[in-house]
Amino acid sequence: MIKILFCCHGNICRSPMGEFIMKDLVKKAGVAERFEIASAATSREEIGSPVYPPARQELAKHGISCAGKTARQVTVADYEYYDRIYYMDSRNAKNLARMLPTDPDKIRPLLDRDVADPWYTGDFGTTWNDILEGCTAILEELA
Repeated sequence: MIKILFCCHGNICRSPMGEFIMKDLVKKAGVAERFEIASAATSREEIGSPVYPPARQELAKHGISCAGKTARQVTVADYEYYDRIYYMDSRNAKNLARMLPTDPDKIRPLLDRDVADPWYTGDFGTTWNDILEGCTAILEELA
């Protein structure tokens, strides 16, 4: 089983979008049983909060539900458990470097650029496109 964790600052926008987009892709590809997929935050700010409503709405526009997901913070146990940890931007990378052991084979960016942060832009469509691009590449590499 391939275990993947997506991380962003608060675990209410980008990383849960990554989690649920990836779950949808592996399901549609018929390989869901080969993957375990989750998401977490680098901060404690939103622990226990549900996915941010505009992020939920963007996922729902594409037929994806994230019902029941609440924010949690990444831990060293996650580092030990997951095979891959994908972060969304350079700030997440710096935070993860302070929190977890450094391992570029395990902890890596979702894209070769920062994933658009809809918390600041309000543009959840661009974030969807960025995350879909990254998740599609992961599926092509690992499936």
